[in-house]
Amino acid sequence: MAAYMVSSSLSARQGYAPSARLAARAGASPVAVRAPLAVVAKQSRIGKQPVPVPKGVTYTLKDNHLSVKGPKGELQMQFPETMVLTEGDNEIAFARADDSRRAREGHGLYRTLANNMMVGVSTGFEKKLKLVGVGYKAAMEGSKAINLSLGYAHQVIVEIPEGLQVKCDSNTEITVSGYDKVEVGNFAAILRSKRKPEPYKGKGVRYADEVVIIKEGKRK
Repeated sequence: MAAYMVSSSLSARQGYAPSARLAARAGASPVAVRAPLAVVAKQSRIGKQPVPVPKGVTYTLKDNHLSVKGPKGELQMQFPETMVLTEGDNEIAFARADDSRRAREGHGLYRTLANNMMVGVSTGFEKKLKLVGVGYKAAMEGSKAINLSLGYAHQVIVEIPEGLQVKCDSNTEITVSGYDKVEVGNFAAILRSKRKPEPYKGKGVRYADEVVIIKEGKRK
């Protein structure tokens, strides 16, 4: 009996209440059972903001398929059934179809992707890169390729995908622009991968706003 009373009091301190019948048998007063917590999933701070439609941009929305067209180009995307898209006054609102985990995870993401589509076809995106190193330089090979001198025994020639514009502002500065943010970022990453910045002198291809941490070399 004593052992039961000790275990019963320990359970009460930890928040686990024994049944009223067992508590009465031990001579103790029944302990109220803790009610389960109700967790309410709030809306995403990003997802609940409507996507504005810029001037000069037209769009069609049908069965969660969004197609946008603007001065820079045309983009389209099929959104999943976990999202509910509603047309408003020069804006598109995103809401969750339910409170499932997939819907909560994708609420802010899909709203951001739709906003990138609107911004891309209206004003576009750009990514700037910089070449650091003695003899490192870039030059255009017509309008469909770029020639990079990166310290190798050969020239690195990279073809430019459709829908992107690349220009060399100087021998060591490159600007990649386009209406698709994903394609702009991917091609900039490809150019950077041809000679990533090394950590001792910082030589290589880097983003214009990238900070390269320089390591200390070996001491004699």
